[in-house]
Amino acid sequence: MANQKKILIIEDDEGIREALQLILSDHYDIILTEDGQQGMECLYKENSIQCVLLDIKLPQINGLDILKTIKEKRPECKTIIVTGYKSVETVSQAAKIGADGYITKPFDASDILETVKKFM
Repeated sequence: MANQKKILIIEDDEGIREALQLILSDHYDIILTEDGQQGMECLYKENSIQCVLLDIKLPQINGLDILKTIKEKRPECKTIIVTGYKSVETVSQAAKIGADGYITKPFDASDILETVKKFM
């Protein structure tokens, strides 16, 4: 499994984290974190992460702030926003910062796989 592409999931909702892991783990190496602080630490330690699935609404650190940091420190890393908020403002803000993709909750497995596949 060492040659599988790595995806970091930063999501505070355990159910969503587990759903994403179930959907993606047959195809990718998955790392789960439950808040922005954990996610950023993981991203700094693991240079092999190629894609981040990032929740916007997180405790402590806002997902958009994490997105800015990812794009500054690891611009080659693809970032897909996962959110329950279908706000046009949030989408355009995330796009301006450099989000590569966008998935709204609730999602289905084929949406997730298709979106991630596009960037990996």
